[in-house]
Amino acid sequence: MELPLDHFRLIGVSPSATSEEILRAFQLRLDKTPDEGFTYEVLTQRSELLRLTADLLTDPESRRDYENLLLNGASALDLSSNREVAGLILLWESGSPKEAFKTVRKALQPPQTPALGSNREADLTLLAALTSRDAAIQEQDQRSYSNAADFLQEGIQLLQRMGKLGELRKTLEEDLMSLLPYRILDLLSRDLNEDESHKKGLSMLENLIIKRGGLEGKNKSEYSDYLNQQEFESFFQQIKPFLTVQDQIDLFLELQKRGSSEAGFLAFLSLTAIGFARRKPSKLFEARKILTKLNLSGLDSMPLIGCLDLLLADVEQSSARFLSSSDEKLRDWLSTYPGEKLEAICIFCKNWLENDVLVGYRDINLKEIDLDSWFEDREIQEFIEQIEKKSNKTVLKPGIQNQQNFKAQESLKDISKDSNFNPDDIEEGRLPLPGGVKEDDQKVFEENIYTDEIIKNKSIEFYKYLIEKIAELKYLFGEALKNNKLFNKSPYLTYLYAFLILFIFGLGVGIVRNNFKKPLKEKEIIDNSLLINENKNVLNEGLNQDDKKIDLDKSKIILSENQEIISFLVEEITTASPSLVQIKYLINTWLSNKSDFLSGKSEINLSKIVQNDLINRLTKERQLDIKKGIYRSINTNIENIVLLTQTASRIAVSVDLKYTEKILKTDGELINETTFTPFLKVKYILGFSNNSWKLVDYISGV
Repeated sequence: MELPLDHFRLIGVSPSATSEEILRAFQLRLDKTPDEGFTYEVLTQRSELLRLTADLLTDPESRRDYENLLLNGASALDLSSNREVAGLILLWESGSPKEAFKTVRKALQPPQTPALGSNREADLTLLAALTSRDAAIQEQDQRSYSNAADFLQEGIQLLQRMGKLGELRKTLEEDLMSLLPYRILDLLSRDLNEDESHKKGLSMLENLIIKRGGLEGKNKSEYSDYLNQQEFESFFQQIKPFLTVQDQIDLFLELQKRGSSEAGFLAFLSLTAIGFARRKPSKLFEARKILTKLNLSGLDSMPLIGCLDLLLADVEQSSARFLSSSDEKLRDWLSTYPGEKLEAICIFCKNWLENDVLVGYRDINLKEIDLDSWFEDREIQEFIEQIEKKSNKTVLKPGIQNQQNFKAQESLKDISKDSNFNPDDIEEGRLPLPGGVKEDDQKVFEENIYTDEIIKNKSIEFYKYLIEKIAELKYLFGEALKNNKLFNKSPYLTYLYAFLILFIFGLGVGIVRNNFKKPLKEKEIIDNSLLINENKNVLNEGLNQDDKKIDLDKSKIILSENQEIISFLVEEITTASPSLVQIKYLINTWLSNKSDFLSGKSEINLSKIVQNDLINRLTKERQLDIKKGIYRSINTNIENIVLLTQTASRIAVSVDLKYTEKILKTDGELINETTFTPFLKVKYILGFSNNSWKLVDYISGV
């Protein structure tokens, strides 16, 4: 047998050692005989090999000849068969347990298998156990934990096959068990291209957690003595960043199925992370579904669900979630926030995403959390639009569907039967109210009576009017709660008012549940001869009583010589239920001032009717243009406007917009021109805040 070591390594000295140093090392090796249980025969052979080496290296002539052999490439010792095991022991002692184990393993395999029960078999088996353990320790010191585990497993298999050294085999098994977390870390920290290693690491991690009884460690397992709960949590935090977001989703969902609540919460975070980072809003729905079913002690889920609602553009629901939070400090912060409540919620959501959600994933590394880019993403817009369409879908009953396109004169026949009917009101563009309704509520009734489906029975119209008023009362009630002005004395009074309002609202909904109200087009309102006076100036067409707050004359609108509207003065809309004309005026004001600002003609001052986020976005856009040395000349004209949805705090309209944009250098040179033919379709969203309506956002191309 050839051993991969020379005489200097065998005795434990350097090639430059003197004769005295060699003799001293020789004596130390003789005195330090291995006491692990080797046979007397093999230990005697060991001593003899040491003596032969010492004699060779201390004789000047013999040493010189041996050193010449080393210089010519000889580096292995050729041993006789009766000294092989002794030589392997010395190889192990020289600090080469891996080489010793590989040679021992080969010696225990056929056809070299020693005779059963012989001293050779006993010595080789013991040496296999010792060298496999030391080889594992050596690999572990080099952070090669997977290789260390391989040595231990092979050593255990050899001992099992030989049927010897049960106690030593148990020691190896314990070493292997304690090595498991490090093995997992080793496999998962490798390059993702090593697919097999990554899958093996994931499988081992999942099995470890399952045996422990989930992330909570509910079971008493064989790993408990080597990895208590505190140690496991530390290990898991260390290993989590080596898992991809999909790895974590699959792992945590599987652990949740097995009853781990903590895994359910981590699955919620992982789904939120992949939903936001990869622009997959459907994953946010999965995340919300998981969170709503979790029952974790001490978890305030309301603001977290509120963040998901915000990302899905349900601002009203998001605000309600935050107000329902059990965290008193959070509610106080929201109520005392100096800006818009929506702005505060956005800040909370951004910090939550940055600090709690989008961290600890191998394949997610967002340097900046940009909510604006999220909402501007076309796929996100399309998804949210689909959700809105589904949520607003109403199934019409037979009979109601066939009542479309009634002329205004047909409903007038029924209205004229009312004792309060006055034909002169028609010339004034007004309609009579049902008996008992105050004239101050004229606008509410008029906005509800004319829909695409005109119902003949005027009592139904009254109930529509009632529903509208109930919606206003609901909003006022919500504002009162927010401001703590009405119900701060007694919480029982709060509950009483809430019950009464909800009862009335339910009664109204029950009465009109079979009726359907479709969006009104501005054109249809203008064409309706009962609502307009055809002889009035075109700027006043379609105005009802509340619209008179916007006096469309030269004092309110700046006109050019050709009487074209070129600028709008800022007018707040404070009415609870604004008309389409008022909404159109607000949008026109935004478009006009936006155009002037981007062309460098004026500063932007629309805080009364536009949310700060939109203004800030526009300001950044202008600053970027200035850096580029350009400005924009934009011409817009609203061709048509359609009401999509309306609640007490949110309005969505669809606008057909004639739009032309020119990009020019500061010296007037045209760079680019864009025109949308026949028009650009834009969805505008308004929100009610601080007792007036403001433009919250807009989505182009929908």
